[in-house]
Amino acid sequence: MATYLVIGASGTVGSNIVKDLVAQGHQVRATTSRKENTGKRGPVETVLLNLASGEGIAAALTGVDGAFLLAPPGYADQQKLLSPIVAEAKRQKTGKVVLMTAMGANAADTPFRRVEQQLEASGLRYNVIRPNWFMQNFQTFWLHGINAEGKIAVPAGTARTSFIDARDIAAVATRLLTTSDQDNLAFDLTGPESLTHEDVAKLLSKETGREIGYQDIEPEVLRKGLLAGGVPADYTEFLLVILGFLEQGYAERRTDAVSQLLDRAPRSFAQYAKDSRQAWNPVKAAA
Repeated sequence: MATYLVIGASGTVGSNIVKDLVAQGHQVRATTSRKENTGKRGPVETVLLNLASGEGIAAALTGVDGAFLLAPPGYADQQKLLSPIVAEAKRQKTGKVVLMTAMGANAADTPFRRVEQQLEASGLRYNVIRPNWFMQNFQTFWLHGINAEGKIAVPAGTARTSFIDARDIAAVATRLLTTSDQDNLAFDLTGPESLTHEDVAKLLSKETGREIGYQDIEPEVLRKGLLAGGVPADYTEFLLVILGFLEQGYAERRTDAVSQLLDRAPRSFAQYAKDSRQAWNPVKAAA
């Protein structure tokens, strides 16, 4: 029985990694930035770790057999957050590190790419996974627009995206974290099909029985909405840049990495929509 550190354990990907590791009989050290949430329940120990301040990094890594690393949303400088924990994993000679960045992170000198390079040079056993846009974004980032207005409002034009289910990302991460046959490789992770946002709207409409449409908006409209919602300015600009790459068609590419690593096909968007259909309900008017 091994013990694995999972950063972002309450998030979309991390929560599924925790479930997968526990199902395999492993111990999990899950991180939280809230001291009141720490404690142990069964095979899962929740420990304090604040990547922004660095608090808890050494203690979180002490005694673990492997670690899953990601940068939480809301921060544009992922290197600032992740570099110290990669350095500490090297110091402690952590058995295996799986780092999640994003598809396209290695195409230029980005903060994510610099962390990847640091890990590659660390001497640790590692894997890097670079997933494409999550299917689950439609029940998180774009949920309010869908439920309140029946619209997916995104500056994406008619570009296609090979959306991936976060459950498949978690399954890949768990596979790599607990095995060694694919050590020191990087994988771009995608779903099985490339869809436009119009395609997505039709699939959600079919599954929910609601009329859900797609509206291609100007980036400035999204910028104003994000800033009004309290999203930091630098992270807002980061989101607009990567959405710009999506709109230009860079997110269309598909890979067979999920099939290769899991010996099964990645989940389709139709399957995701069926499994998550309860998320898309009209917002009830206040009484």
